[in-house]
Amino acid sequence: MVNDDYLKPIGAKLNIDMTCDFHLWAPFASKAWLCLLHPFQQKFKMQRQQGGYWHIRMDKRSTGIRYLFQIDDKFPLPDPVSKFQPLGVHGPSELIDLENFDWKDDTWQNIPLENLIFYELHTGTFTEEGNFEGIVSRLDYLLELGINAIQLMPVNQFPGKRNWGYDGVYPFAVHESYGDPISLMNLVNACHQKEIAVFLDVVYNHLGPEGNYLHEYGPYFTERYKIPWGKAFNYDDRYCDGVRNFVIQNALMWLRDFHVDGLRLDAVHAIYDFSAKHIMQELAEQVSLLNKQTGKIHYLIAESALNDSRYINPIETGGYGLDSQWNEDFHHSIHTLVTGEKNGYYVDFKDPAMIVKAFMHGYAYEGEFSEFRKRHFGNSSRNNPGKQFVVFSQNHDMVGNRKFGERLSTLVSFEILKVITGAVFISPFLPMLFMGEEYGEKNPFLYFVNHNNELLNKRVRRGRQNEFKSFYPADTKPAPDPSDINTFLKSKLTKPLGDEESTALFSFYKTLIHLKKVHPVLSQTDKKNIKVSIENKILTIERWNNLSRIICWLNFSKKPGSMKLPESFGNKTVNLILSSADTQWNGPGTKIPLNITGNESVTITTESMLLYSI
Repeated sequence: MVNDDYLKPIGAKLNIDMTCDFHLWAPFASKAWLCLLHPFQQKFKMQRQQGGYWHIRMDKRSTGIRYLFQIDDKFPLPDPVSKFQPLGVHGPSELIDLENFDWKDDTWQNIPLENLIFYELHTGTFTEEGNFEGIVSRLDYLLELGINAIQLMPVNQFPGKRNWGYDGVYPFAVHESYGDPISLMNLVNACHQKEIAVFLDVVYNHLGPEGNYLHEYGPYFTERYKIPWGKAFNYDDRYCDGVRNFVIQNALMWLRDFHVDGLRLDAVHAIYDFSAKHIMQELAEQVSLLNKQTGKIHYLIAESALNDSRYINPIETGGYGLDSQWNEDFHHSIHTLVTGEKNGYYVDFKDPAMIVKAFMHGYAYEGEFSEFRKRHFGNSSRNNPGKQFVVFSQNHDMVGNRKFGERLSTLVSFEILKVITGAVFISPFLPMLFMGEEYGEKNPFLYFVNHNNELLNKRVRRGRQNEFKSFYPADTKPAPDPSDINTFLKSKLTKPLGDEESTALFSFYKTLIHLKKVHPVLSQTDKKNIKVSIENKILTIERWNNLSRIICWLNFSKKPGSMKLPESFGNKTVNLILSSADTQWNGPGTKIPLNITGNESVTITTESMLLYSI
């Protein structure tokens, strides 16, 4: 049963008749005013409504109005549901019309979950322009690669001009350095016209410190729980209905008004809610209602460090009903295998067998003892289909949370890069690329901020240094200063396809993406018909269905190995589909048999991938 009695309109909305409604949640206020600043200055008293809400309707207004709210005798502050902060986090809010945009995507239907191929990007560093228009200019490039879904790191308003986005303080507002809300709509429009879905990273576990005025309006935060990045949202304490409404309305706005196809929910493990109905379940129910109302499909994808399948299990079986989640175990097991790093959380993945579990089950930890956590960890994901896991060899966290932001292209050989890529695309999961990896970008992706408060910048510098101690215990060299503009500039992508190696890698990615889309086995997300083993750092992967069968060998070793076709193939002949060592991928070139039959063996050359298929 969906109970939405407490869901109320919030923020400012321009109506068809050009009147404008302003709603504010301030449950403890005894009086509230709307303070207009532009095009003229005037103060209007708001009317109290049930549930701690305040409202006023203005006649004959238009977009461009800038305003603040004042409660009691406090200093006027921006709208917590502001859609645009053109003068930054401390400036007035601006009225934006989200209703009358000229959408061209009436016939657009979201891509089936199992067919998604994600490309994660940061708006400010993806192009030289560093804005939404810059992304539009690169859509044909992404199409050529084969990408059908972009995932934007958070774009909501943060302090300063540069930030990863997880310090946002206005969840409803688009950051002015990326463009206004209409610019984001233009990007979504352009993507849909090119058959590309748009996913947006949203943060519902905390807000950043600078410009965060929510606590002035009401009990948005709670002291009951502690999280690493700030005060936890109040989802289950007194007056939490207004907070839950705030978050659900935010999600619905992105999906309904901006036509975004799905949300990536940041760090749901830091969302604490002991209500009878968890906020994640309620969000899933509300999105399901939206799907029925619009006839469009929208997805919710969690980032979770809990290895808890409850988040992605159906509501009717006691789950929260989210569609999919990022699978960090898959990344960690591969990263440890190819780099040899065993500090921090990588200590849990020093056994190569972990990659076998991640390939076959989803979670590598399903209740086993975790040395890093010093406790048993996780539950079973064996009954969850492959489409409920997004896998990657790199992402913003796994690169940017390294001390020096190194990408895999600077940590491993060119040949191993191709083997790692093969692992992602041969898996029965949803693949995701991190911007630039498709051509071996060498620039780092560093952590950067631009707080106006120098004390906050100092705290960030100190916090980052402390964070790296478990990963780099012997390295005393300081990490790059997150507040230094050069840290941001170094993180921008270079021009792709500048040499033979990057061009060959791009072509390799393009080929694997095509195979993922069209091959009768690789295009499936069935985890039942898969068998994986590892010996001497050579991973053997069998996958099959009624139409076809594949055998893939991934040699992560610096030594060649001889492998036989498994007995499950009987006397059938398999045909070579791809060899990463081929010269067309700028490999060393080897004499690989085009066909293998029965019990024949094949030599897997050093650091290479072989894919055969019936």
